[in-house]
Amino acid sequence: MSDRFKNQFLIALPALNNDYFQRSITLLVDHNDDGAFGLMINRPLNQNLDALFPDLPENIQCPLLEGGPVERDKLFFLHRGDRTFESTFSVSPDISLTTSRDLVDQLHDGNIPEPIIAILGYAGWSAGQLEQELGENTWLLAPASADIIFEVESEQRAEIAAKQLGVDLNLMGPSAGHD
Repeated sequence: MSDRFKNQFLIALPALNNDYFQRSITLLVDHNDDGAFGLMINRPLNQNLDALFPDLPENIQCPLLEGGPVERDKLFFLHRGDRTFESTFSVSPDISLTTSRDLVDQLHDGNIPEPIIAILGYAGWSAGQLEQELGENTWLLAPASADIIFEVESEQRAEIAAKQLGVDLNLMGPSAGHD
């Protein structure tokens, strides 16, 4: 298997009603034979990045989101792909993921890559799990877009990503999907 779902949005379908992932949109950062790794991009936390780093300059504007149920204290940064740091992973030419301290040091210096989003935690799937869930009509796959991640308000990201496929999530019932 290749990384065929890498750089895709995973949009929760109504079948995930009353589930942790209900109404979520997740950027699939990586997908391989061992499973998948993603970051939810539409769940703002009720705190800012300065809650984690109180000594950041006041002018640093960086939304802080809940990324998933796994390792909720692990911090990830999504930013445009034009800047790299010690541990930057390229999701696509225009989306990068960084976890290294040198990015935090740059934030302290007021040298922030823009746009940028900070994310606590991640979502993970074991080998074959994501494929099984896709077969159970719980997710909609859509091409990832840096514009949706960085330009669209977090609560509208899933709806807009689905609409790019011609899907209106508001018109789908809990058993909708591709049987």
